[in-house]
Amino acid sequence: MKHAPLVASILLGLLFVMSAITVLFNLAPMPELPKDTPISHFMAAFGPTGYMKFVKVFELLGGLFLLVPKTRNLGLLFLGPIILNILAFHHFVAGDGIFQPMLIGISLLAVFLLWAERKAWAALVH
Repeated sequence: MKHAPLVASILLGLLFVMSAITVLFNLAPMPELPKDTPISHFMAAFGPTGYMKFVKVFELLGGLFLLVPKTRNLGLLFLGPIILNILAFHHFVAGDGIFQPMLIGISLLAVFLLWAERKAWAALVH
């Protein structure tokens, strides 16, 4: 149990780093979206504006901060709103729900890391 937060932060950090690098450096082609769907409308609105690159830069920073134990909480601070946005996108826009294995895994890793560092986060509440 002593090394569990380290393993969780490495898994979550690498997931976000690789996701950000893939998009920022165009390492994979963007999938073709079905026309006239909420997802295609969402991407048509946010894609050309540079919003997605902005989010991916913060995903990269958050993932890198998670990989360093001393900056783990800063990484969680960066990734918290992004994870909530991912969940909201899948629930409201994609309509496929938040109970997908990858979304559950990301959420559980983030909540576990918050719980593991609860003493540091408690200082913000009091």
